[in-house]
Amino acid sequence: MLTLFRVEAALNSTIAYRISKSVTYFQVHQSFKGYLCSGYKMVGGDNVWRPKWRTASVQASSAEDVGVNVEVKSQVQVHEASSSGAESNTRKMATSTGKHSVTLEVGSSLMRFIKGKWGSTQAKIEQETGVRLIFPSSRSEDSLIIEGTPDNVGKASERIQLLIEEVVKTPALDYSHFISLPLALHPPLIDKLINFKNSILGINDENTSTLSELGIDKSIFINPKTFHLTVLMLKLWNKERVSAAVKIFKEIEAEIMDALDGRPVAIKLNGLELMKGSVEKARVLYAPVEVIGGEERLLHACKIITDAFKKGGLVLERDANHTLKLHATLMNTRQRKRKYDTKKFNSFNDSFDARGIMEQYGSEEWGEYAIPELHLSQRFVYDENGYYHCCASFPLPKNTQAD
Repeated sequence: MLTLFRVEAALNSTIAYRISKSVTYFQVHQSFKGYLCSGYKMVGGDNVWRPKWRTASVQASSAEDVGVNVEVKSQVQVHEASSSGAESNTRKMATSTGKHSVTLEVGSSLMRFIKGKWGSTQAKIEQETGVRLIFPSSRSEDSLIIEGTPDNVGKASERIQLLIEEVVKTPALDYSHFISLPLALHPPLIDKLINFKNSILGINDENTSTLSELGIDKSIFINPKTFHLTVLMLKLWNKERVSAAVKIFKEIEAEIMDALDGRPVAIKLNGLELMKGSVEKARVLYAPVEVIGGEERLLHACKIITDAFKKGGLVLERDANHTLKLHATLMNTRQRKRKYDTKKFNSFNDSFDARGIMEQYGSEEWGEYAIPELHLSQRFVYDENGYYHCCASFPLPKNTQAD
């Protein structure tokens, strides 16, 4: 838990706080208001004073440390006001208001949970702790400002951290990143996937009504340009966690190469199988993966990845204990685009009839392909080649025989 902040009110002093290892949820920035300091300027003509936030210094003795020390230097804010327009009458004033501010780097994806529906959660936190929550003006910003007395700010910070700890464990906060083995780098495979989709949908859409009855539409097909194998799913909801993930990813490159024994990895995709549901009520349809020459080396490399991110505190418990099943997803109802009038839609009951697809493609030979790279990929964001945005990557040994 986040320890309640105590203010040792001394200008230009340095205060060290002890907080739990959950500091990765957000970084802490602080400001004391009401002290005179030169160089602080009014922004625009709105008579609003904009304090500048100084990044907190966060240090931990090790990844397994029960806590981290946060060193926060006191900040000062100046209120500069001018009288009836006469420049000679401009003066700097300082008042001691006793207000305290903390900036939390909670991550833009978590702001909606802190606000709550129609602002209900925000209102409850403000009412019960006596603080004011100031949300960023841009959806891409990660910082939340809490204003109030030192004790109240500490209580609100603790409430927000507990809220985040609960949210990240639930499906309400989706996975943001994952470790992937890209397959979309092979043009022949992309062509096969496009033909697979077109043959089922019908290029001229003549069978739209029939497909609708079967629960099949184009949105449940995986985009061929993003075709991949998934190694590990991650929830990296702020910049600090993304940076930590990139660091871990780069550090394990040599160990991964050793696990692969410096030899290339190639796979064979053959047939179709169901991940969930029955053939009449399918949810996920995928091509099984056969690692050519045995899967021991690749699975060993995947375990190194999972162990490293688990040690770094970036893997949810249920994902850390998950048994890896390498598969190449072709259709998934979870990504179905739904119309606004489907208010009674239940995603857990969403499915499609795959009997015709299995009959036609159940024994399809998709081919053999090399795995050229390992990626730390960001979901919902795409690079120019159409694949998921690459946060970090490194090449795997080349396979000169594949393709």
